[in-house]
Amino acid sequence: MQKHVELELSGMTCASCAARIEKSLSRLEGVRAASVNFATGKASVEYDPARLEESDLVQRVENAGYGARVAGTGEASGEARILLEIDGITCAACVARIERALSRVPGVHHAEVNLATRQATVRYDPARTQPARLEEAVERAGYTVLETARPEEALPVPREEDELSRLRSRLFFSIPAAGVVMVLSMVPWPGHVPPAWAGWLMLALATPVQFWAGGSFYAQAWAAARHGTTNMSTLIAFGTSAAFFYSLVALLFPTAIAPEGHAPLYFDTSAAIIALILLGRTLEARAKGQASQAIRRLVGLRPRTARVVRDGTEVDLPIDDVQVGDVVVVRPGEKIPVDGEVLEGASAVDESMVTGESIPVEKHPGDLVIGATLNRAGTFRFRATRVGKETMLAQIIRLVEEAQARKAPIQHLADVVASYFVPAVIAIAVLTFLGWYAFGSAYVPAGQTRFTFALLLFVAVVIIACPCSLGLATPTAILVGTGKGAELGILIRGGEALQIAERLDAIILDKTGTLTRGEPWVTDIIPAGGVDSTELLRLAASVERGSEHPLGEAVVREAQAQGLALAPAQEFEALPGRGVRARVDERALWLGSPRLLAERGLELGPLGEAVRRLTEAGKTPLCVADEDRVLGVLAVADTLKPGAAEAVARLRQMGLEVVLLTGDNRRTAEAVAREAGIDRVLAEVLPGEKAEEVRRLQAVGKRVAMVGDGINDAPALAAADIGIAIGTGTDVAIESSDITLVRGDVRSIADAIALSRATMRTIRQNLFWSFFYNSALIPLAAGALYPSLGILLNPMLAAAAMAFSSVSVVLNSLRLRRFRA
Repeated sequence: MQKHVELELSGMTCASCAARIEKSLSRLEGVRAASVNFATGKASVEYDPARLEESDLVQRVENAGYGARVAGTGEASGEARILLEIDGITCAACVARIERALSRVPGVHHAEVNLATRQATVRYDPARTQPARLEEAVERAGYTVLETARPEEALPVPREEDELSRLRSRLFFSIPAAGVVMVLSMVPWPGHVPPAWAGWLMLALATPVQFWAGGSFYAQAWAAARHGTTNMSTLIAFGTSAAFFYSLVALLFPTAIAPEGHAPLYFDTSAAIIALILLGRTLEARAKGQASQAIRRLVGLRPRTARVVRDGTEVDLPIDDVQVGDVVVVRPGEKIPVDGEVLEGASAVDESMVTGESIPVEKHPGDLVIGATLNRAGTFRFRATRVGKETMLAQIIRLVEEAQARKAPIQHLADVVASYFVPAVIAIAVLTFLGWYAFGSAYVPAGQTRFTFALLLFVAVVIIACPCSLGLATPTAILVGTGKGAELGILIRGGEALQIAERLDAIILDKTGTLTRGEPWVTDIIPAGGVDSTELLRLAASVERGSEHPLGEAVVREAQAQGLALAPAQEFEALPGRGVRARVDERALWLGSPRLLAERGLELGPLGEAVRRLTEAGKTPLCVADEDRVLGVLAVADTLKPGAAEAVARLRQMGLEVVLLTGDNRRTAEAVAREAGIDRVLAEVLPGEKAEEVRRLQAVGKRVAMVGDGINDAPALAAADIGIAIGTGTDVAIESSDITLVRGDVRSIADAIALSRATMRTIRQNLFWSFFYNSALIPLAAGALYPSLGILLNPMLAAAAMAFSSVSVVLNSLRLRRFRA
């Protein structure tokens, strides 16, 4: 029996990607036929359900380097998502091990672990597995699940303070204890060996450092060993235990180590290594806490109570008790508790904490307000339209959390390397010990035995090679970069979006609502001779006062903005396709196209040239006339948003080709393009053809970003390499995008690309120095330069270098917090 399934694919950039996935699926035993459609981003697979499961197909695609999920699945139809907060993750090898364990659970579609947040995001089929089985898989891998949560419901509870508290208590004991041990070991005792009392004092101080302060290393190493694996804690426990137990034997049975009874002690080495690593962990935890401040700030914005009108009385309720439809009262200086629509009153609202826009926004009846923003001025009432997890703040938090949990493709290389790194390091350390012990007698320094010399080199190799910095290189940069984006009103969906956005070649801008305001505005008022421009606008707005046509509304809006007192219109009549007529101040007036005036037998005269010029500029001329003559011309157009031309100029300076895409007529589109500074225009494109225009650009080898705001832009947003949605647009467009600009400012497009470039530059710096550090210092720690140059790496210096490497990676990532739009 054959079964058919469709997979939704991600990560494909060209037809060769589709061919690669198709070939990979076809070669899977049990697959009868596989077909991949690059245009739709889907794979159609026929397979034998007795030999394969859907998760096997998904895994096959992911192994090929792409993303996949069963088409049509979601929270209500076959797929659920869960966050697991995991204790014991210390390095990239841990990340790879947990991901592998979770991926092997039947029903798991995808598992991704973030070292910086110590969380696993798992997509799974709830009909085939349950969260308890996921927890069991993590436990079997040697780790502990602290908490589980559904991503869209969970508000993060930062644990950095708890971790910092535990680390500090151990660090504050370890540093002075290790310091005393080091002083005792460095005192020039007769015979170069400390007396018995000094040795016993060093043992008394080093023991709690080794087994209490360093106890977590043993626990994590043992948990990994029980499952036949290793991690960074294995290296630390292995290395420090070698130094400690050697010293213990040397103290208890000195002649067993050195026949003359003068065996050196290395309690200082084990204690100092643990103290230095704890110092590094403490600094790292503190830096990681700073890196995740964006989430904490967003959570802190959420008000705790709301003033709701119930049965005609204002009552203060917990925020979770507010329901859709409730009338909420907000006074000056208070936070708006939930999203809603203003019913009465007016105010200026500071929306900077959500949108990044620093200038307060005027709010009047009919305007929308965003939960967690600050009411600066007047009192107003609004009707709650979104509460709980549906509010914009909750959605922003969810998007940022998801972005920080998702990896950039570049991270997978680091994870693969790290998964093999720890066993390889232990093998190198053992070979180092055996080699120096067997063949290094001629190079043993004075005061050391061949055994102790080989042992110190063994410990140095084990300690220097901990791949912690390698695992932190990518997630910390993504954590800070996406968090900074959220502060600026730029929501980036994760590392993959960051990595692709950095390499863009072309930007396609939708016109209406993206580059332009999305509604008509009066741009020109040209009166005829003897007519005042203000009076012309007043008469035109009075005529249009009763009209519902967008052009008429634009005229009325302009008159109201200028504070003009409008007269009542009588005998109003709409003339379809031509304009309107009405009687104002006992005067018959006509307003509409030049054709309407021609029908009335009126000549434009000198105004004819103005009408031609306005038409060529893509504007709509509205002619105003009375019974005897033409009074003037108003021009109405969908004008550019503030900063649109500046945004285009910045994009071009960044080396990007900018294209205007619209369904509007070519004349209007070219006029808007000229004003914005865009050379290439794709006009009169039907909604269904927009995605095809994106693919045409991709077909010539360009990496394309699509920027849009409407439902008709959603297919193009999904087809583009990167979809950028204007946050003031529709939910469908936002859901189809990879980057969302919350405040709708097109200048944020360049900011988003600049931020992605800065983040990827930081990731590459982190990975380079991590790889370089681990590659360059292992030979040094193994004593490769000692025979020729006499250079050795002391284990304590190795521990300090290892701790510094992890801290330096996090600190380098934190530089992204200084990014400015």
